[in-house]
Amino acid sequence: MTHARTLAPRVLTTSAMVAAALVLAGCTSTPAPAPGAGNDAGTPVTGGTLVYASGDAEPSCLDPHVGGNYPQALVSSQYLETLYTKDAKGELVPWLATGSTVSDDGLTRTVKIREGIKFTDGTALDAAAVKANFEHLRDPKTASSTGYLALGKIKTMKAVDASTLELKLSTPDNALLESFSMPWVAIESPTALKRSQEENCAAPVGTGPFKVESWKKQDSVNLVRNADYVQPTDSPSHAGAAYLDGITWRFIPEAATRYAALQAGEVNIIDNAQPDTIAAAAKNEAIKHLDAPRPGASNRIELNSSKAPFDDVRVREAFIHAVNVNAGVDSLFFGTAKRSYSPLSSVEPLGFSEESLFAYDPAKAGQLLDAAGYTQRDAEGYRTKDGKRLSLVFPVSTSQSIPAEQSLFQQLQATAKESGIEVKINLLDLSSWYGELFQHKYNLVSAPYTKVGPSVLSILFHSDSTIPAPSGYFANLSQVKNPELDKLLETAGSTKDEAERKDLYAKAQKLVLEGYYLLPLYDQQNHFLYSAKTQGVGTTTYSAKTQGVGTTTAVASPTFFDTWLGK
Repeated sequence: MTHARTLAPRVLTTSAMVAAALVLAGCTSTPAPAPGAGNDAGTPVTGGTLVYASGDAEPSCLDPHVGGNYPQALVSSQYLETLYTKDAKGELVPWLATGSTVSDDGLTRTVKIREGIKFTDGTALDAAAVKANFEHLRDPKTASSTGYLALGKIKTMKAVDASTLELKLSTPDNALLESFSMPWVAIESPTALKRSQEENCAAPVGTGPFKVESWKKQDSVNLVRNADYVQPTDSPSHAGAAYLDGITWRFIPEAATRYAALQAGEVNIIDNAQPDTIAAAAKNEAIKHLDAPRPGASNRIELNSSKAPFDDVRVREAFIHAVNVNAGVDSLFFGTAKRSYSPLSSVEPLGFSEESLFAYDPAKAGQLLDAAGYTQRDAEGYRTKDGKRLSLVFPVSTSQSIPAEQSLFQQLQATAKESGIEVKINLLDLSSWYGELFQHKYNLVSAPYTKVGPSVLSILFHSDSTIPAPSGYFANLSQVKNPELDKLLETAGSTKDEAERKDLYAKAQKLVLEGYYLLPLYDQQNHFLYSAKTQGVGTTTYSAKTQGVGTTTAVASPTFFDTWLGK
């Protein structure tokens, strides 16, 4: 679960452009010099191994088709590529595809596949290869969730010729190209896909600038340069293969340990940086910060409306007013997170906000709870109804919620108690957390979901999404089943009129917000810290500056094609 490039398959956010501006010469087509030959003017250097330390859960499979969560997107963005991507303006542009057309009725999408590209196993990219990938994603045995849902409207597929793929849709899908830009729908070698799932999970084969050499579980993935790589676009940021010899992708769950490794020069870049660490790093000239918010949904707490007590909208609204989100964000996030009042990320142009619905108002919470019948309090101060305590179960994934967020949840727990609402926070590993969701053992849940475009709303709130994908995951965790909302989302997803699409998605978000099905928090946080000067990089012994950092995919996962290690 996800909970998914300037003319290259990368997007530069404003902050990313600032970071990339450290080395404008990193976007040159001039051949790079040998290791150690770089200079302070920014001439790119070939060689060296970048060490990346991730705090996200180690994937159980390196193939993002299987399952489909964000840790997979992070690492697979280095060796897999997508049919479409986004440019620096946020516009969708072809990548492994050269373009596409759609029929007047919206039910036939024809995709043209770029010629002359090969996977790292020598297999040619063609329409049949893309068809094999889509079939892999749609096969229940693959146990896909994100990719499976993204391709849900494809009914049949036909490779018309080597460069033409014809897709027949059950209903029009104006988000299909957005889906094609995500790592969970990335294109893999059809030859490699014929292997067992275990083999493919260990070393997926793509067309990207790096390839998987080995995976030492519970430790690291070793990636090496694809020496034959050529960027698909006509105007690459630099010609030829990546500058780096490779990437060592380490898994270091503990935030303090990751940051200590960065400070010590043991790693070049870390993700999931803590807010206090980001604030401290801002005072250190040797460490740079890349802020790349994810598209799709905002970080939010969803309220399970399918069972008591949240089957009563008054109780849902009471909970919203009983928790003081702003105070927690202000005290715990050091300015690194801005409060959201929308179901969508701030990077989504069609996001709709309604701040007035989410005021901290204990008095109003009390009135609503009284009206809902929770008029008594027990010995511990919690409200009761018919002798039963108003208690909420809140499973939290320690792999997906950083410590600062877990502290925020504890603060919300404390303010909810003042209004007589018990919140039971259960800190769980990722597998156990999924298990609680599958069995519907939750009243509250915070589940990140990354998808390019506003169509993520259909995945999160359409009644069809209460039905599990082949992986077992279902995305409508607030369990909304509203025919009016379904109709809005269906029409918004099929219309060719952009103005109508915007209006319909605004109405859908308004309905979700006013139904108090979720509590928006802030954007899904992608904070990367990287070292401007690192000792002992990879197998080299020279001091190194990490240059050319700031380039991300359409889902804000970093890519390192342009990155180099200068002396």
